[in-house]
Amino acid sequence: MQQNIISTVIVAFCLAACGGSGNPTPPTQPPQTSCDLSALEQSLRQQATTLKTDTDFTLLLERFDGRSFSYSRGGSSAVTSYESASTSKWVSAVIILRLVDSGVLKLSDTAASRLSDWPLSISHPLSQMTLQQLLSFTSGLTEEPLCLNLPGADFAQCVRQGLSNNSANGRLPGNVFDYNGLHLQVAGLMAIRAAGVTDWQALFRQFTQQTGLFSTARYDLPSASNPRLAGGMHWTAQEYLDFLRALQQGKLLSAALQQQMLANQRGNATVLNSPAVSGFGADWPYGLGHWLECNSGQCTSAQRHSSPGAYGAYPLIDYQYSYLAMLAREGQLGSFVEGKAVVDALTPAIQAWAGCKI
Repeated sequence: MQQNIISTVIVAFCLAACGGSGNPTPPTQPPQTSCDLSALEQSLRQQATTLKTDTDFTLLLERFDGRSFSYSRGGSSAVTSYESASTSKWVSAVIILRLVDSGVLKLSDTAASRLSDWPLSISHPLSQMTLQQLLSFTSGLTEEPLCLNLPGADFAQCVRQGLSNNSANGRLPGNVFDYNGLHLQVAGLMAIRAAGVTDWQALFRQFTQQTGLFSTARYDLPSASNPRLAGGMHWTAQEYLDFLRALQQGKLLSAALQQQMLANQRGNATVLNSPAVSGFGADWPYGLGHWLECNSGQCTSAQRHSSPGAYGAYPLIDYQYSYLAMLAREGQLGSFVEGKAVVDALTPAIQAWAGCKI
């Protein structure tokens, strides 16, 4: 689903039985040397213009202090509607986590205890999967049901079908990491039932009304009645950047829950399926709904947090260099490597821009 260091921030995460805690400490910037911001922005824009890539894109940057930069290429813009793919995982996880903050759910809740139509016996190993494991893809679910991609499928019935399909996989919750969309469908159904709403759309409307975020975005793939929470949104680059800003500023989650979201939740789970490994050659661990970009799956801290999508979109928060970034694009399915390549190519210029304090 790589930098020259200007400043160092140590982000301490203590892994506990609940999955760990820790919160990125606001970076302390070293004394700044003189810099020409206009020249840096011109260089960044020139590099983005000459970069060879497979599709048009928009890049939005914003320092934590509010200074911003934008670049759009071809027909792309900050308000172009793009298909989310896996970038929606971070959004869906935060929507569900807000119910934890409000006391409607607990991370330790089992899906079996929250779903009256749970299809497995209470003694089945998968009946012990928790909301925390679902949001970190360590619940033991390894097979997506076909109905996850069928517009006419019933959301709850598809969840039950997916659980039944996994009943003989022999996996134990917490023992394996498998990056697939069924985890979030189960977690989403838990959230719908706990909140007492009719469907995910009602829960999403509550979120947008409470936060003012994603005012034109929608969960509509494969359909509004059966949305893929792990990859079924449409959004604009500006809407996603606004979400990243609110998240980074602590406006969406409590400090304690934000710590858990940003912590390594994968732990010692065996990796069965990770696009970070297969696509990027990076053993990134996973938090709640997003990746921790560090050099080892066992690391307990990360300075970059992201949620790349299969079409190459790439949202990230960089705590070391104190900036947000949103690369919005929609290449071919599976072109997530191309999106990261764009960001990687521009990263030295982005860091120089972010480090220039005037």
